[in-house]
Amino acid sequence: MKKIHCKYHMIAATVFLALTGCSKDFLNRPPEDAIVDANFYRSTEQVLAGTAPLYNIVWFAYNDKASHGIGDARGGNLMSGSYQVENIRMQTTDVTAEVYSSWTSFFNVVAQSNMIIDNLSKYTSPEVPENVKQAGIAEGRFMRGLAYAYLVQNWGPVPVIVNNNVLLTDTSITRNTVESVWEFIIRDLRFAAQHLPGTPALKGRLTKWSAEGMLAKMFLTRAGVESSGTRRQADLDSAAWYAKDVIDNSGAVLMNNYEDLFLMKNNNNSESLFALQWKYDGDWGTQNSVQAFLAYGSEITGFGDGWGGDLGASLDILKLYTSADKRRKGTFMFPGDHYAYIHQAVDDPNNPGKKIIQELQVPWNYVGTERYNTRAWVKKYVVGRPEDNDGKVTQQHTEINTYMLRLAEVYLIYAEAVLGNAAVTNDASALMYYNAVRARAGLPAKTSITADDIFTERRLELAMEGQAWYDIVRLHYYNPQKALSILNNQDRGSYRIIPNAATNATSWAIASDTEAYYPVTESNFRLPYPAVEMTAAPNLRKPPVPYEF
Repeated sequence: MKKIHCKYHMIAATVFLALTGCSKDFLNRPPEDAIVDANFYRSTEQVLAGTAPLYNIVWFAYNDKASHGIGDARGGNLMSGSYQVENIRMQTTDVTAEVYSSWTSFFNVVAQSNMIIDNLSKYTSPEVPENVKQAGIAEGRFMRGLAYAYLVQNWGPVPVIVNNNVLLTDTSITRNTVESVWEFIIRDLRFAAQHLPGTPALKGRLTKWSAEGMLAKMFLTRAGVESSGTRRQADLDSAAWYAKDVIDNSGAVLMNNYEDLFLMKNNNNSESLFALQWKYDGDWGTQNSVQAFLAYGSEITGFGDGWGGDLGASLDILKLYTSADKRRKGTFMFPGDHYAYIHQAVDDPNNPGKKIIQELQVPWNYVGTERYNTRAWVKKYVVGRPEDNDGKVTQQHTEINTYMLRLAEVYLIYAEAVLGNAAVTNDASALMYYNAVRARAGLPAKTSITADDIFTERRLELAMEGQAWYDIVRLHYYNPQKALSILNNQDRGSYRIIPNAATNATSWAIASDTEAYYPVTESNFRLPYPAVEMTAAPNLRKPPVPYEF
């Protein structure tokens, strides 16, 4: 397996990575520590080229394994006996791989964003239109704000860093309070909403609607921070306002078919508001590598990867799907499922030792004299072989976008913000958008909704998109007892799935084999700070202080 050979500590060397990079083409930029051409950015195209790495390589170490390891495994959506085990069992430690890779990835986003903000402010030619310059700075502030949202939700107090040069010489970096980090996030995203264009400068680039949608999400989460059990109405109102503005004015619309969201040919579709942009044939770190870890076998990737045979949906989430829910097949594979748009290599019955390529019929296995599967393998972000994707697949390389925000989530954000602190709502607009998500899934409309309804709908709609854990964190801010109770009562044990037919199955029996519940308390709820960082930056042990704006 090819790996990035860059070892760095956040406090001492993440910025060094930002300044030098793992790749010779990591970022086309002037160095910050040398005299440079005052007109480095001479055109709109050069500004766009300078911000392009913010859409892939800086997020790679998180997207690679930590996104599903933290976002889905810790959120209760996955089970396995050999992969992501510490995260699935809520036994994540300060040396768990995903702790370090996500921490360094987020701070790399911060460092790169800081650099772009600073360089555009200093080195942009007067020939570049002011709105283009400000939009480039806004891209940096959007990405920085989003990175800090992940950091504060996973670790709580973290250091807010806006000046890479100061960081290189500053030995007194300490953490900032959760409240001030959230204020920093909101300010960054507000700037982005004010300065990003209404339509993308290039396909897949950020717009004001990306920023407003993300603001809605951040206000919804911040509403519970230090709220003593009742979420702040002002933040809920802001979440509803921004979500509604996106819904009414962005021009975004839901895709008709849920499965179509996760076809590579549908990158940057009508529902996508912000997605990471990958290239299958670029430098290492510019590709989407997740298929390698999620696909159940090499027969559906066409290469030597496909290491996800021991990974599957948790029984806890499988219990939430009804037989009518179309999202299940787009998210997890059951034995006997047929996918016409993915092919598999199977033994040729007429030529022993030879393979034939056919449309995927998800296999099931003999276990003794019985036939069943013990995993509902992951489907989402598994795109198949090169022949399924115009050749744009190689080992550990695809270019399917990673959704960071799509319209269906904004619909559910709006519904939750309108519900607010009430036990139930029958608000017409909230119901309309909530039910639109359900209608696409093939589910009946509801006439009233509760917080539990929305929580479940989000879990099913966004499963395997790295969101489940952060929904629990959002709940934990204002109702920690309920959040801990949810985690403690998730069955992440073994089961068997028996289809009614070997191919083109239409129904399945699911039976629990061995239940598995893993204890979660306040002591193991947050991610631990990476051990290497606590050694390199002992000031992280000091009490957090408010960030000075």
